Amino acid sequence: MPVHRQPSSTTRSRTHTDEVDLTPTELLDIFGDEYTRRVFEAIADTPQSGRDVAETIDVSRPTAYRRLNKLQDAGLVTTETVLAKKGRHHKQYKAVVDELRVSFNDDGSMDVSVQTTN
Repeated sequence: MPVHRQPSSTTRSRTHTDEVDLTPTELLDIFGDEYTRRVFEAIADTPQSGRDVAETIDVSRPTAYRRLNKLQDAGLVTTETVLAKKGRHHKQYKAVVDELRVSFNDDGSMDVSVQTTN
């Protein structure tokens, strides 16, 4: 069953779909991975570059970028290119999930809803 986002009133800065096209199991598998959770937590309040995420949670850059890309592919993270010092630019990752809610039904099925900030 697809997981539906409940969009808030905030205007989106990047284009992405209004639905997370993942089953509840797939979504829970994403957050079941310790590194993915730590990466997501690192950007939950403050957008960061992949390099900054790696340093913040003390993992290798490839580990941080793999998890960031996984979250982005799932529609849970967006990116924005920002201009850094000396004219260089880099990607900044931003979490777009405000709430992830899991409920279990009497028939044993599971519902998951995701509320996003944009």
